Amino acid sequence: MGELQRLEKRIASQMGTAIHDFSLIEDGDHIMVCLSGGKDSYTLLDLLMRARRRAPVEFQLTAFHLDQKQPGYPEGVLQGYLEELDIPFEICAEDTYSVVREKLPADATPCSLCSRLRRGIIYGRAGDLGCNKIALGHHRDDSIETLLLNLFHSGQLQAMPARYTTDDGRFDVIRPLIFVAEDEIESYAKLREFPIIPCNLCGSIQGRRQFVRQLLDELEETIPDVRNSVLAAMKNVRRSHLLDESIWDSVAGAAVAAGDAAPDAEEFTAPLF
Repeated sequence: MGELQRLEKRIASQMGTAIHDFSLIEDGDHIMVCLSGGKDSYTLLDLLMRARRRAPVEFQLTAFHLDQKQPGYPEGVLQGYLEELDIPFEICAEDTYSVVREKLPADATPCSLCSRLRRGIIYGRAGDLGCNKIALGHHRDDSIETLLLNLFHSGQLQAMPARYTTDDGRFDVIRPLIFVAEDEIESYAKLREFPIIPCNLCGSIQGRRQFVRQLLDELEETIPDVRNSVLAAMKNVRRSHLLDESIWDSVAGAAVAAGDAAPDAEEFTAPLF
């Protein structure tokens, strides 16, 4: 088995675990796969197409790409790639680039506004195409970085969920690659020679997210498996040991019943007050 085959098997296994654990794909689903032109979404589409051929349930895939009219956009590259695949697809052209540049100062990070504009277009087209789910290419590292950004800057324990329902209840948004490491996706994309389209609006990573990524890189020099440890922590939440009053009543009784009301008390060697 070659390097590509081993990598594909490992990523497909992690994706399969996420699909199973969170019921991401069900019989009769019509999934819009959002294809940005980056390594993550190419990998997502590729592996979902492979999974569909051997899945125990029937589901449809429609690839969707939004051409945001960014300078230097390589016309025809993505269309040529999709035309070679056995899958329905749509390429929608909307000049969100000019809107973002017009609305924001030159030194502002455009990701938030750009994301809101994209979301509105994606939801609209998903409805028109008859899709009930929207698949995004976010991976393990995206979720970990989001967790730390929320922890450091907004005081929330919140990451990227594997699945959530949109506010209007029309779609489930799914992230099948949520357990997959970014470096493995990058290696897979290189081996598969996907025609990557760079984001010229803001670059791949900027500002606070870049800082968090560098922090994790530095931590890995001392704790080599730190990213997987954080992922494991997100899957192993002990709510009774947090300080959110809104969940206290629902978890306190269970913790006491399990003999776990104050498990760390013996660790304190000095008065608390």
